[in-house]
Amino acid sequence: MRTSHASIAAPSSDPEGTMETHSTPPGGHSVRTRSQHQRRKRIVQAAAALASRGGVEAMQMRTVAERAGVALGTLYRYFPSKMDLVVAVVGEELDLLESSIERRPPSAATPSSRAVDVLMRATRGLMREPELADALIRSLIMAEVQTPFGDRMTGLLLRVSADGLTIDQATEEQLDLAGSLASVWVQELLEMLRGRRTYDQIQRRIETASARLLADV
Repeated sequence: MRTSHASIAAPSSDPEGTMETHSTPPGGHSVRTRSQHQRRKRIVQAAAALASRGGVEAMQMRTVAERAGVALGTLYRYFPSKMDLVVAVVGEELDLLESSIERRPPSAATPSSRAVDVLMRATRGLMREPELADALIRSLIMAEVQTPFGDRMTGLLLRVSADGLTIDQATEEQLDLAGSLASVWVQELLEMLRGRRTYDQIQRRIETASARLLADV
């Protein structure tokens, strides 16, 4: 589900750190946008690398800025709080999962089996870096900012289980069922991180929940 963040090296300086406050020269908008995107990605990767070694506590804003090679003020312009940064890291995890699904879509015959494929693929990806997984899941549960996690997981489960069905096209019942399955997965993942579940136990429980919840999707 993810790429390694441990190898992210911090650039020596941030010469464009205040670019957002400057006027854009003619024809320079695309260059600035690309530069901003790259800088933002660097910040998110630096935060993920720190979290993978020491949890959210290691994601101190100043430390993230230093590792990403940006000024602290630049970091706060992109991410006003640590939780905003956590949400961005989660977004990257979801991007990686969705890319994996696009490259290799689930091929199982039933909707519930396709959903299980996605959730267990996500489990394997997250458990490669359990410190990061624990930090992200716990932080999202306590989040005071709006996060994309629930809606994006629900949307992904709908797409793979119901032949491309989108959130906008789904009925309220379909949304509730897919959302409930995503919630079950998050809870089971937490239990695994606490040492109370094995991978096989999680798969069995997810298979049971998916078969019941998605029987009529």
